[in-house]
Amino acid sequence: MNLQDFTKLLRTRWITVVVTALLAVLAAITYSLLTTPLYQASTRLYVSTSAGSSAAELYQGNRLSQERVLSYTQLITGETLAQRTLDKLGVDMDAATLEGRVKATAKLDTVLIDVSVLDESPVRARDIANAMSDEFVNMVRELETPKPGAEPDARVVVEQRASVPSEPVVPKTARNLAVGLGLGLLAGIGLAALRDVLDNTVKSHDSLEEITGVGIVGTVPLDKGRRNQPAILFDNDNSAIAEAFRKLRTNLQFLAVDNPPRVIVVTSSAPNEGKSTTAINIALALAEAEHDVVLVDGDMRLPSLNKYLNLVGQAGFSTVLSGGASLSEVLQETKFPRLTVLTSGATPPNPSELLGSKAAKSVLSELREKYDYVIVDSSPLLAVTDGALLAANADGALIMARFGHTKRDQIAHAVRNLEDVGATLLGAVVTMMPTRGGGAYHYSYSYYGDSKKPEPEPSPAPVEKASPELPAE
Repeated sequence: MNLQDFTKLLRTRWITVVVTALLAVLAAITYSLLTTPLYQASTRLYVSTSAGSSAAELYQGNRLSQERVLSYTQLITGETLAQRTLDKLGVDMDAATLEGRVKATAKLDTVLIDVSVLDESPVRARDIANAMSDEFVNMVRELETPKPGAEPDARVVVEQRASVPSEPVVPKTARNLAVGLGLGLLAGIGLAALRDVLDNTVKSHDSLEEITGVGIVGTVPLDKGRRNQPAILFDNDNSAIAEAFRKLRTNLQFLAVDNPPRVIVVTSSAPNEGKSTTAINIALALAEAEHDVVLVDGDMRLPSLNKYLNLVGQAGFSTVLSGGASLSEVLQETKFPRLTVLTSGATPPNPSELLGSKAAKSVLSELREKYDYVIVDSSPLLAVTDGALLAANADGALIMARFGHTKRDQIAHAVRNLEDVGATLLGAVVTMMPTRGGGAYHYSYSYYGDSKKPEPEPSPAPVEKASPELPAE
C-alpha cells in the first residue's frame, strides 16, 4: 500500500478510525475514573562508610559506599523492612502490599538512594516513607556493626525527609488519554484496513472493468433528490448528475461508431441499484439530443415506470404480448418532448415465457423501426431470467453497479447470466457514487464568460429509420 492508497483508505474509512479512537479514549477515561488515586511521598538517603585520612583510604571508602548502595536498594524493597515499618506505625496493612508500593532507586556512581512510597492517603504516604527511612537507618546500623560496642562499617543518613504530597500520581490521566488515543488510532487504522480487505463491494472502476470485461460507460453521482423525482429536467438542469447522464449518452453513441446500439436493456445484478432511474434519464438525455426515444418497462414483476412518470400501468407490454391490444394502442406520450413510454401492463402469470417469446422480439423490432432508441428497463439478473431474455433480443445491455453496495460476486454472476443467453454486454455504469469521501464523484462544469444559459446543442443530422447512424456530439 503506497501513500496514495493509504490516504484514500483514511478518506473512505475515516468514520471507522474516528469511532475506534473515541472508544479507546473513552476506555482510557473510564479506567482513570475507576482507578483509586494514589499519592507518592519520597525521601532521600545518604550512604557512607568508615575511611581513613589518606586519599587512597577515602577513595576506597567511597567505592565501598557505592557498592553497598545497590544492595541497600534491595533491602529497602524487601518484606523485612516493610513489616518493621508497619509494626512501628501500627498500620493495618499486609507487608506484601506495602512491599509492592515501595520503590528504591540509585543513580550510577552515587551514594544517594531515593525512596518513594504510594498510598491512598497523602498523610499516610508521608508517614510510611519517613518511618521506613528511619527503620532502614536502624537496620543498616544493626547489619554493619561487627560486634556490640564497635563502630559500624557503614551508615545511612536520612538526607531529605518526606512531605505531604498535594496531588495524586496515580492515575496518570493525561498519559492514559494519550496512550488511549494513540492505540485507538492504530487500532482504527488496522480495523479500517481489515474492513477494506474484506469489503467485497464495487468501489473502483478498475475492479468493475476487470469483473465485467467491458469498459465503464458512465458514473452517476448520488443525488438524494432522485428519490422523489427520478426524472431529470434536462432543459434547464446543468447539475452534476445531469452532466453525468449527458456524458453517458455520448459514450453510448461511441460504443460502436459504425453500428451504434439502438435497443438497449438497462439491468442490474440485484434490486435497489438505481436501474430504473438510470433507464429513465438515459432516455431523457437521448431525447434532449433530438432523438425519438421509447422507454419500455420490461420488469413485469415489479414495474415502476408508470409510477415514476405518472402513466397508466394496466395496459402495456404484457397486453401486447398476450394479444390484448396492438402496440400503437398502448404506447403513451409523456410530458417530456420526444419521449414515449411502453409501460409493463398487468402482471402476467408467466413473465419469463412472454419476454422470451418471438412476440417480444417482434415488438422490440417494431419499436426499433419507429424510434431512434429503445431503452428497456428490465428485472435484476440474479432474481429472475427476465432481464437476460430481453438482453438476448436487444442490441446489448448496460449493467448497473451501485457504489459500495453491489458485491463483486453478484456482478460476476450477473455477467455470466448474460453470457449464457448470448447477450452482448455493452458496458457498466457505476450508480450512486458518493459526492464526498474517498470515492467521491468530482465534476466541474462552467461556461466561458458569464453565467448565461448555454447555447443548446446543435441538432444532429437527419436519421434514417432503416439504417441509423448517429453523429458524434
